[in-house]
Amino acid sequence: MSIRPFIISIIASALTAGTVVAADELVIRTDRPGAEVQPTMYGLFFEDINYAADGGLYAEKVKNRSFEFPNPLMGWESFGNVTVKTDGPFERNPHYVTLMPVGHRDKASGLTNEGYFGVSFSKGEGYRFSLWARPADGGKDSKIIVELIDPASEGETQVMARATVEIDKADWTRYTASLRPSETVEKGKLRIFLDSRTGCDLEHISLFPADTWRGHENGLRRDLAQKLADLKPGVFRFPGGCIVEGTDLPTRYQWKNSVGPVENRPLNENRWHYTFRHRFYPDYYQSYGLGFYEYFLLSEEIGAEPLPVLSVGLACQYQNNDESAHVPVDSLQPYIDDALDLIEFANGDTTTEWGALRAEMGHPEPFGLKFIAIGNEQWGPEYGVRLRPFIDAIRKAHPEIKIVGSSGPGPSGDKFDYLWPEMKSLKADLVDEHFYADENFFLNGATRYDSYDRKGPKVFAGEYACHGKGKKYNHFNAALMEAAFMTGLERNADIVHMATYAPLFAHVEGWQWRPDLIWFDNLRSVPTASYYVQQLYATNKGTRVLPLTLDGKAVTGAEGQNGLYASAVIDDTKGEYIVKVANTSDAPRDITLRFDRMKKGTSLGDGRAITLSSADPDADNVKGLTERVRPVETPLPAPESNTVNVTIPAKSFSIFKMEIKN
Repeated sequence: MSIRPFIISIIASALTAGTVVAADELVIRTDRPGAEVQPTMYGLFFEDINYAADGGLYAEKVKNRSFEFPNPLMGWESFGNVTVKTDGPFERNPHYVTLMPVGHRDKASGLTNEGYFGVSFSKGEGYRFSLWARPADGGKDSKIIVELIDPASEGETQVMARATVEIDKADWTRYTASLRPSETVEKGKLRIFLDSRTGCDLEHISLFPADTWRGHENGLRRDLAQKLADLKPGVFRFPGGCIVEGTDLPTRYQWKNSVGPVENRPLNENRWHYTFRHRFYPDYYQSYGLGFYEYFLLSEEIGAEPLPVLSVGLACQYQNNDESAHVPVDSLQPYIDDALDLIEFANGDTTTEWGALRAEMGHPEPFGLKFIAIGNEQWGPEYGVRLRPFIDAIRKAHPEIKIVGSSGPGPSGDKFDYLWPEMKSLKADLVDEHFYADENFFLNGATRYDSYDRKGPKVFAGEYACHGKGKKYNHFNAALMEAAFMTGLERNADIVHMATYAPLFAHVEGWQWRPDLIWFDNLRSVPTASYYVQQLYATNKGTRVLPLTLDGKAVTGAEGQNGLYASAVIDDTKGEYIVKVANTSDAPRDITLRFDRMKKGTSLGDGRAITLSSADPDADNVKGLTERVRPVETPLPAPESNTVNVTIPAKSFSIFKMEIKN
């Protein structure tokens, strides 16, 4: 079947006031700018689910590079004389392998790594191989051959790149080699041969593309990181999610294990590898190669405020009903110290212990941390009683840091109703709300925050996505529901200060949860329709909210509003009015945008219409990783008055941007 993008038709024209009477007149009060839209309003939530980190954003191609999986050779195929030992050079990663000669010149010892759903590489691109090694048993110089191979090749050779590494230092030493493959292969392998009569010890065997995001050596996959940067996020929440809690406390995410030399960061069990047994991945572990330093650095480079989330001393409450599974309240001090030390790591002077480590890792200047979240989807009195000492300690040591608490795992119900008053009592700065729900929830949710208490904590809509009824995947209609819902976030910017879709990434061969914002395989990646909704909001968030009404009422899809949802902002820095309109009906709508009570001496200049639509509401970009749905932009000529007449397609989301001329 041929694949082609859907053609989106936008009929937009600016006409003289009074010549056309539109079916629906949206009135934007330009003289009444309201709440400031926070720089953090739209952002990113990252969790290592669906192979988002190892095998995904983290560009390392070698699985189990330090032989620390419970089965030390998981991910590896050994041949010849290979043994695993446990007295290696790195305290927290003690395993390594020894390759010894087999005893016959035509027999070989070595290893082959399968990577994450294959070791992928592209023709002509550079790849940096590295490892720590020494000659075995105090022997003389040793040598290995390193190859990138295509096991499925039907040509004369499987070998697509080859390099030789001379191991000529008696002590453990880091060696590197460059590889440049002759062909592009998605399901390749890394192969290592012993090529000397002297054996060798090998540890922390690594393969990265030379072209990582911003060229960092312990770097990120460039196309995936670029898609994050292209969203222009205001906040970046990490490292999760449920992995913050862990299935049990020993498997919770511990940030101190994720910093320092990468070869000495210990392995952690990823709670998602067995959580869904119908999507079971027993080789899914966290190398911590993508750790808190890398998260902070990425936040800085994409222009987002970092928002780290730490354990409150509660293991996942879904999986641990017994109080003995959690940290007693009187034993929380190490967890509180972790929070205080993290602030020091991010912001501390280089004379402090953790600030010095940050500088040693390559960033002497502070990261400027402003927010910290304590706990993920916790609930009940057991959460509040543990959160209180964290808040007290952080307020005392760092009153400048804003603290994010939890409202539990859902958008309503007993847990939610208990926690919001509790968060107000504890004086949390923001409360993290999560909702994965169907179409009706998102349509009705446009008014969700209209009646929230303006005197309490602010809202962080920290995890949300439309899960269509019977269609739990990234189809266009789900994205349209999210766009309609988000007009309510924008209209209530005085109370909603952050919002992040979740989850962020999914590997097409290794997902456990969907829908997700960005899908990828080993060589390609694609944004979903939901990605484009998030991007359109984030890149057009403006600076202040403007009142927008239809027949004197907010446009929330109410009766008589023809399935329309709308919000408006002014961008003071760019000199623009920005109107967002979601048409959830099955018919196109004629709309008049009336920019009411503009200042004397100002007028509307040229504008643009950006529309996201699809003839098929079930269309998605994941099949074949092909962009079937994407925004289309058309010009809007400057009108002669303060009105703009447009026709909005059925089932579409549109943004109208008009220049303010003095």
